[in-house]
Amino acid sequence: MEHTRQTSGQGDGTELGSFLRARRTRVTQADVGLPVGPGLRRTPGLRREEIATLAGVSIDYYTRLERGKENRPSASVVEALASALSLDEAEREYLRGLAALSARGGGTGGPGPAGERPVVDRGVTLLLESLRPSPAHVVSRTYELLAATPGGLRLLPGMTDIPAGQRNIVRWLALHPAARALYRDDWENQIRGCVARLRALAGTEPDAPGLAPLIDELRDGSPDFARLWEQYDIQGHTTGRKTFHHPEFGVFTLGFQAMDLDGTGGHRVIFYHAEPGTPEYDVLVLLDMDRPRPAAPDHLPAADRRA
Repeated sequence: MEHTRQTSGQGDGTELGSFLRARRTRVTQADVGLPVGPGLRRTPGLRREEIATLAGVSIDYYTRLERGKENRPSASVVEALASALSLDEAEREYLRGLAALSARGGGTGGPGPAGERPVVDRGVTLLLESLRPSPAHVVSRTYELLAATPGGLRLLPGMTDIPAGQRNIVRWLALHPAARALYRDDWENQIRGCVARLRALAGTEPDAPGLAPLIDELRDGSPDFARLWEQYDIQGHTTGRKTFHHPEFGVFTLGFQAMDLDGTGGHRVIFYHAEPGTPEYDVLVLLDMDRPRPAAPDHLPAADRRA
């Protein structure tokens, strides 16, 4: 199907074949206990025949899997391939989903998952309000910015330059220069997590509304996004800490948490937090105030920038 071609980044084959090929190049002989031969290999990772041997299938069969000529691997073959590729449990589940999708012919067979909608439920709106002064966003499965607290919007410089109906977190990360400045020391790690979640969605639900055109736009507009897209990472970040270089509030670090919202068709809430009484919490309060502040000089420490 067209969406499979667009989101895979390959001119032929399937998402299943592309994933196998990408992961094969990341496994070394030492990773799987094979003797390391002399000299450098012309291509990274294992050869097809090595994966085939490890998985207990013929070289011809494995080659047809990678090339999309075989699309119905048995459950036992899928598990053997997962072991041969040293996949973790989340990656194994992804491979199972790709195999099931491939067996159905490459698409979901419908216009998209039922219940997916851009409108944020009233209960979710009330949840956002209760999180203040913590910055918070509600995003769709494709990172459309559906709702935000005042601090959640001000935390992302440049986002308000974009019309409300076109705001998308991963598009902003990939294409807006303010995003690179905000995550000055960690930009690639931030966008890598978003790419991983989009890649996971593309692998199992390529017909998800808005997904294919978004991927095409970002692959064409951002070489970094295109490079990360072909790495087939499928695990994003749901919790951790982020350091911001904010044009109004200087440098500060916040914890973050992302949670799926049941019954919303894939909406997620992402919020940032700090311990009350700390300088970082003071920044949250200032972010939540709906008024502009003059830009802070880069050389001042974060505590002085709040003066």
